Amino acid sequence: MNDKHSPEEKLKVLRARIDNLDESILVQLNERAQYALEVARVKQIDSPDDKPVFYRPDRESQILQHMIDLNQGPLSNQKIAQVYRQIMSACLALEQPLEVAYLGPEGTFTQLAARKHFGDSVICQPMTTHDDVFREVESEACNYGVVPVENSTEGVISSTLDNFLESSLKICGEVHLQIHHYLMTGSDIADHEIDCIYSHQQTLAQCRRWLEAHYPHASKVPVTSNGEAARRISGEQNAAAIAPQICAEIYNLRVISGKIEDRSDNTTRFLVIGREDVIKSGNDKTSVLVSTYNRPGALYKLLEPFERHGVSLTSIETRPSRTGKWSYVFFIDFEGHRDDPLIIEVMDAIDKEALEVKILGSYPRAVVN
Repeated sequence: MNDKHSPEEKLKVLRARIDNLDESILVQLNERAQYALEVARVKQIDSPDDKPVFYRPDRESQILQHMIDLNQGPLSNQKIAQVYRQIMSACLALEQPLEVAYLGPEGTFTQLAARKHFGDSVICQPMTTHDDVFREVESEACNYGVVPVENSTEGVISSTLDNFLESSLKICGEVHLQIHHYLMTGSDIADHEIDCIYSHQQTLAQCRRWLEAHYPHASKVPVTSNGEAARRISGEQNAAAIAPQICAEIYNLRVISGKIEDRSDNTTRFLVIGREDVIKSGNDKTSVLVSTYNRPGALYKLLEPFERHGVSLTSIETRPSRTGKWSYVFFIDFEGHRDDPLIIEVMDAIDKEALEVKILGSYPRAVVN
């Protein structure tokens, strides 16, 4: 288009090009969906006696990473990942609608993490506790579950780690979710009239300094989840909740203050739990649970093989063992897949020194933080 065209004429041409692209995208989206249906048919033929596995975390991770590698903008890598996550979610729902358990009620950060990882076409099932999430997946009532495991401000979520001590479930993936907290109320009251603030105990800790500065005299009451806090105050006077912004819409609440977390980089890591092992994606992590003899140098002997083989640790946490007083288990995350030759050597070396080694899962690293 040359400069002789008026702005109205230029806009008309540009919009026509967008319309043509939209029509082409629509055709290709449905063609992709048709291939997804063909994949489902092939899997069903290949596994006539067993339930075929339709969701492949490794495959989805590879697709997302490939699209990000090809991306030249102007859309950001995060936006590209979000778009393709929804495309894959819709196509997977044609093969098999997934049911995913999460800590409820509706509006929790865990639900937001489940949507970020699986897309909006999954069926999210709210649970009362983290224990319930594990039980629903173990009983095959849900295909997968999503649970928080650590926060960048407050550290590890003990109830999640403790469940792995006895659970047979596998870690199938991870989600990183930036956390923003909002103070909201169900009634039109003045700030000084708020005498009780509900939220999850981790959230109250993440907003400690802000609460001390703005509501030093209000009672801080921990509840099972932020969604439960928002649900509870919808019928209470002189009470407020700290919850995700989406809760204001779900429970018809009024936001008083936003982004009240003490650290702007506040991020929570969530784990996706399921019943199947995940094959290599090419960019993986492994999580293990290790118990050791209570003797000098025990931890060093567990960690030395990682240093010797050049394997990077990403996390190590300690929890009391349920088998003996003053006995501990270590939760260790590291780079690599359990089937990598180097990782096999590391695990063999650890197995010789440890009392017990339990591989919780190898899974794709979070593609987008």
